[in-house]
Amino acid sequence: MAESAQPRGSQESSSQTEAGQKPSVMAAGSLFRALVSAKWVAESLKASQPLKLLDASWYLPKMKRDAQQEFEEGHIPGATFFDIDLCSDRTSPYDHMLPNAVDFAEYVGKLGVGNGTHVVVYDGSDQGSYSAPRVWWMFRAFGHDTVSLLDGGLRNWKREGYPLSSGRARPIQAEFQATLNPMFVKTYEDIKDNVESHRFQVVDARVEGRFRGIEPEPREGIEPGHIPGTLNIPFIDFLTEEGLEKSPDTIQKLFQDKKVDLSKPLVATCGSGVTACHVALGAYLCGKPDVAIYDGSWVEWYMRARPEDVISEGRGKTL
Repeated sequence: MAESAQPRGSQESSSQTEAGQKPSVMAAGSLFRALVSAKWVAESLKASQPLKLLDASWYLPKMKRDAQQEFEEGHIPGATFFDIDLCSDRTSPYDHMLPNAVDFAEYVGKLGVGNGTHVVVYDGSDQGSYSAPRVWWMFRAFGHDTVSLLDGGLRNWKREGYPLSSGRARPIQAEFQATLNPMFVKTYEDIKDNVESHRFQVVDARVEGRFRGIEPEPREGIEPGHIPGTLNIPFIDFLTEEGLEKSPDTIQKLFQDKKVDLSKPLVATCGSGVTACHVALGAYLCGKPDVAIYDGSWVEWYMRARPEDVISEGRGKTL
């Protein structure tokens, strides 16, 4: 492996925290590499290493960006488009909720991902990384640990001068078996119970204004605010100005400054379960692989919670 692409955590984990055990910060060396560099990916493609690149770009409707169209106009050679909305529970009233294991396995198999595939995920966001951590988390939730993120995403790939391809992808179908690990997912009922029990810490990855309730939510009918007792670390705080992931030491300090104890259970939330995965990624880089995502996140909480459980400096939730 190229020196510049040395992972933060370089071996596949054999010691995931079991459900019910007290989570603890683990040595990063025991975890499969979460990040790979543009240089490492370029050299791996040149050497025909068995990687599967997935472009997991996804944007809020207000951004008026067509992720599929942008993929066809320019993507990393060999990449296939991963549609977060398509690979979801289509029966849920909430956007892009986690699909069941059978549907996930069928979807990623059609993308050319097998159980022995090293998957590398990226997106085309201006931030360098936005939606890709969601797909990184999805693979891990379904038992596929050999998944990494391209550090800096498509933004950094282009900045470093690597080539792009265009057109539709035509992957060769593979066989994929999936089993959901319930440790990775929290439900509305789990979060509601935790408001009273305080069994785990909850970190919200939305921007501060939405968390406080003074900036609007991007979805119609949803007012801003937060779940009682929740801490706020905006997802962008995990990234450098260049869109690269901050170092584990810097991220560790970020968690400490925000009063998050990585030796204790931690759950991440956001607007609809996408940027929450930056919190899980940041913790993973610090050696903590057991962060769960509240999949319904703020949209579900706002729709289902009592008005007194919507904490806001704005209008909150009215009957």
